Amino acid sequence: MPDTYKQSFKQTDIDHADLSVFNCGKQSCEGGYTWGPGVRDHYLIHYIVSGKGVYTINHTVYELRAGDVFLVKPNQLISYSADRAEPWEYYWVGFNGVGANRLVRELPFREECPVHHCQNTERIKKALLDIFLARGPEPCSEARMVGHLYLFAAALMQEARQLAPHALDSGAQHVLNAVKFIQFNYSHEIGIDEIARAVGISRSHLYRVFISSLGCSPIDYLTQYRIDEACALLKNSALSIAEIAVSVGFFDPFYFSRVFKKNVGVPPSRYLAGLAQQAGEKSDDPSL
Repeated sequence: MPDTYKQSFKQTDIDHADLSVFNCGKQSCEGGYTWGPGVRDHYLIHYIVSGKGVYTINHTVYELRAGDVFLVKPNQLISYSADRAEPWEYYWVGFNGVGANRLVRELPFREECPVHHCQNTERIKKALLDIFLARGPEPCSEARMVGHLYLFAAALMQEARQLAPHALDSGAQHVLNAVKFIQFNYSHEIGIDEIARAVGISRSHLYRVFISSLGCSPIDYLTQYRIDEACALLKNSALSIAEIAVSVGFFDPFYFSRVFKKNVGVPPSRYLAGLAQQAGEKSDDPSL
């Protein structure tokens, strides 16, 4: 074990966008070194390079060693301590942002077990160290750190896939891929053929797996997703109905109105008028 040290970097001006690195570093701890009990306001992942220690969360104690990673979630009461005889050395990264929850869900951690033992230790170690090596206060450095954070997460995702390669059957995976394609492309002129090609199956097979998994056809799912997005724009934007129609993938406003009425029960003009009426009633309510 090398001499004890701590090298760290902390962002002072954090961009709370999709994902931001809050801090990163590496530390060789003294025997018995402890953090907590306490909470963090961001996600934190430690990778143990050598030595051992314990991680305590919700009164559950995990004994950890080299090759383990452990996850700290925001506002969880936790503590972790280096072993007195063989204190650990670890690398860490702290991060948050609106995309952090989605990212963490894909990692090999579970609610009942926030610990994972890495199979490819050198790859995980290098990916995490690269975040620290990219540190700096400039916007380009922040972009590099976030890029390396995604690569580190991708390495952990690969381990999660190796642990449970059959967690989703092929049909469920096809549906998941199709739903992602729809969410990314609904504003374009896409149809079932494009979705099926993107997923890599025939349109008839796509239809069958959608009916089996979601109880609706792919075209019904696409249409409902577009209408839901249209409703959100009607509520939260000043766009015209024609502009909203184009924004959600309907390039004929009259067809958009017919589909909207079929799915919502009223045409978009009446839906918008109803929203305005509700807003007026709230403003006139003396109890508010």
